[in-house]
Amino acid sequence: MSRLMHVVDGPYAPPAAGRELTAVSADGSRLHVEVHGPAGAPAVVLAHGWTCSTAFWAAQIRGLADSHRVIVYDQRGHGRSPAPAASGGYSTHALADDLEAVLGAALEPGEKAMLVGHSMGGMTLMASAGRAKFQEHAAAVLLCSTGSSRLVAESLVLPLRPGRIRTRLTRSVLGSRVPLGPVTPLAKRILKYGTMGPGASPDKVEACARIVHACPRVVRHGWSHVLSELDLEAAVLEIRVPTAVIGGTADRLTPIVHSRALAAVLPECVGLTELAGVGHMTPVEAPEAVTGSIRELVSQHVLAPAERSAERSAERSAEEPAEEQAKEGAL
Repeated sequence: MSRLMHVVDGPYAPPAAGRELTAVSADGSRLHVEVHGPAGAPAVVLAHGWTCSTAFWAAQIRGLADSHRVIVYDQRGHGRSPAPAASGGYSTHALADDLEAVLGAALEPGEKAMLVGHSMGGMTLMASAGRAKFQEHAAAVLLCSTGSSRLVAESLVLPLRPGRIRTRLTRSVLGSRVPLGPVTPLAKRILKYGTMGPGASPDKVEACARIVHACPRVVRHGWSHVLSELDLEAAVLEIRVPTAVIGGTADRLTPIVHSRALAAVLPECVGLTELAGVGHMTPVEAPEAVTGSIRELVSQHVLAPAERSAERSAERSAEEPAEEQAKEGAL
């Protein structure tokens, strides 16, 4: 299980959960789930990326939990969710199973929610799009710094010309079994170069470094193979709810070409936001932009339909007495 090394103070320190749950996936994997915010508030489900944890969403939790029910969970092997018992536990199919388990445990039957995924979390939403639980609960989707295929081939982590050599070396670097070790000044410089924009402040780099370095080496390696072979292009077409896309123009892990490609093929894309100078860690690097997009999508696609449904119910209730009185008069 991952060590918990996240920062403990400041805006990127994760707040205490109002409630904690355990979701059990199809293969028996147990997933740590946290619920923040008032019961009955519009629901937002946040799925983090590779080598991260629930702590990655600290800024969004703080920004939304006053008026939203924010549900976060640790992907298998990350944070407080144990690693898969077998190598077969690392797959996009497993990611979809896990999300279904979380939705089933944290939401009421038929309850609609805003689903947000960063990096591997976005790939989780793509892999889940054809699943019954996704279709039951998804009102809208936000995809942050993610892609559906060719992740290694398009990566800009290594400053080399595109081609087989760069792809082979990138696969070796991302799939390395070398332990990341303690969070040192050198480690933070390396992490910032590979995953964040040049303007990322020291506190943001520190927060991300502590989260990433907490991910166990075996888990990091196991998921690297899944990501290097990723092909979810067909799955993207199954996301048939309003979907927004956010990407950073300085993202080396999933360059902005991925965000543009997603926006071009999503059946119901409602916007592409390109964050100038921002790297891969958009929810931490640009928390206001990400949180603002979530609020807007909730307002338009979660609250508005619910309010319209409530209005229709009220109208039907008002009409029923009048109909009864008309029947009585006819008699």
